[in-house]
Amino acid sequence: MRAYRARTLSSVRAYVALTKPRIIELLLVTTLPAMLLAAGGWPSTGLVVATLVGGTMAAGAANVFNCYVDRDIDQLMHRTENRPLPTGAITPRAALVFGIVLTVVSITLLALTTTLLAAALAAGAIFYYAVLYTMVFKRHTRRSTEFGGIPGAAPVLIGWAAVTGSLAWPAWVFFGVVFCWQMPHFWALAMRFRADYARADVPMLPVVTTARSVGRQMVAWSWATVAVSLLLWPVAADYGIAWPYTALAAGLGVWFIAETHKLNGRIKQDVETRPMQLFHISIYYMTALSAAIVLDVLV
Repeated sequence: MRAYRARTLSSVRAYVALTKPRIIELLLVTTLPAMLLAAGGWPSTGLVVATLVGGTMAAGAANVFNCYVDRDIDQLMHRTENRPLPTGAITPRAALVFGIVLTVVSITLLALTTTLLAAALAAGAIFYYAVLYTMVFKRHTRRSTEFGGIPGAAPVLIGWAAVTGSLAWPAWVFFGVVFCWQMPHFWALAMRFRADYARADVPMLPVVTTARSVGRQMVAWSWATVAVSLLLWPVAADYGIAWPYTALAAGLGVWFIAETHKLNGRIKQDVETRPMQLFHISIYYMTALSAAIVLDVLV
């Protein structure tokens, strides 16, 4: 019995790992503030729970398909060689079935408990990430991160649509913030694991161009992120956004831009860059910015 429980627990952990829960957590961080902003306050708790559960399963489905398609790449990269498919903990067929089940359940749940638009956006995000990004852009263009930024920012639109059944300018502006933010966020990670991506022949920007070029582009995108975040005040004033959010967004923006410039400066000086420091800071930035929206709307 003990051995059976151990095997069952190991299998459950492997399936959970396929969904990439750490990435899902970050996606949900932007879903909730979008919902509160759309409602101008706290929506019904049932709607929040249904949207977050449905969104979690939809994001998990996209990540499972990503793992299924990328299993050949993952076994070549030290960062991903211990994922369930490269290690054989889960078979490709089982992973594919799991992804399909998550897709059907998540879209059905969103359609029945939120709005048809939210369900359609979630379905589109799964298809985009699993097919267009994973199978096409990631393997064939240095601009895959920019293309991949669309499904990465989709939870904002899904959260808004779940509340209103439509989309408005504040939703698109917040979408723009998350979209722009993904470039310095992910390129920092890609810089750290540049050798891995090169070994797998994945043309990530840090693999195919110079570190100085990547650094300059990260700086530009960090400025764009902050500029769009400040645009949210005039666009979403009628939804509860006021000066407290703007003050916090400005302060956080100065910090984020300064850290990106610091990394770029180290690149120019040809010293140890420590890109993972910026990677983690970018997560703190987006989490704090999302919290600022929640606090401004509720308080």
